[in-house]
Amino acid sequence: MHERMQKSAGREQSRVTGRTVFICLVGFFAVITGINAIMIAAAVSTFGGMETESSYKAGLAFSRDMAAVRAQDALRWQVTPRVSPIHEGSARFDLTVSDAAGRPVTGLEARIRFAHPTDRRRDVVFTAIEDRPGHFRGASPLSPGQRDLVVELAQGSEPMFRSKSRLVLR
Repeated sequence: MHERMQKSAGREQSRVTGRTVFICLVGFFAVITGINAIMIAAAVSTFGGMETESSYKAGLAFSRDMAAVRAQDALRWQVTPRVSPIHEGSARFDLTVSDAAGRPVTGLEARIRFAHPTDRRRDVVFTAIEDRPGHFRGASPLSPGQRDLVVELAQGSEPMFRSKSRLVLR
């Protein structure tokens, strides 16, 4: 028995006090709060938005959109976009618009949008220039990656044609 007392006397005994428990508890929650703040900041700064601002309003506009699709199909236009590869940070595109008989369609305004699939802030929108009847041309600064090419054609303020297609820019 005397040996056991000598062994314990040679070691320092550590005691858990109320102060130790309080410091550990505050430290634990401080670490959790700090990690949550970092994760929230990363999530908010990297999310660029949703496809629609209001799904309710988009649902209400469905019948109007369906009528526009039927009117667009009735035109039977042939719209052919061509996008050249990215060279020095810029992509060129050509857009040809012809009617059902193959004649060029003139008097249109073309709006082209290279939409980033997940981050609306990285979209590039511009108006194409009609350099000859039924042919539009333009260039845009773009980075490589996937984009949605959105082509919108209008006569005055009336939308006539809209298409959306996925492409990979290299």
